[in-house]
Amino acid sequence: MKKFWLMKSEPSEVSVDHALAAPKATVPWTGVRNYQARNFMRDAMQIDDGVLFYHSSCAVPGIVGIARVASAAYTDPTQFDPQSPYYDPASKQNAPRWLLVDVQVLRKTRNLTLPELRAEAQLQDLIVLRKGNRLSITPVEPLHWEAILSRLV
Repeated sequence: MKKFWLMKSEPSEVSVDHALAAPKATVPWTGVRNYQARNFMRDAMQIDDGVLFYHSSCAVPGIVGIARVASAAYTDPTQFDPQSPYYDPASKQNAPRWLLVDVQVLRKTRNLTLPELRAEAQLQDLIVLRKGNRLSITPVEPLHWEAILSRLV
């Protein structure tokens, strides 16, 4: 059964425009360094799952694109690169700690901002709106997915 996800990226790292400009509009989702988010990629994500591409840590955070999971989880090479901000000296080649999936942007949308999301009664349980939520990857309920898509048309 198809699942849905909200995946946060800082636009200075990977923006929706950067992803659209990549070959086949697909980028590796590198740099996830939270075990729960990693486990979502490893254990729950499937190719063709829906993705809400979310810009975070910017002037106006919000959902800026619709995407899909384009690969199964595989080893994130940035954990082994001492020059990378995502380098993890404790991670070993024969026992990698961190994974990634490829994400393909299907279309850019208007920026559906946090205040707009909060204003919708049917989105009150959306995980990204919970106080203290800092996860870069969160599941999205089908009801929330449909409600958000209807606001992006």
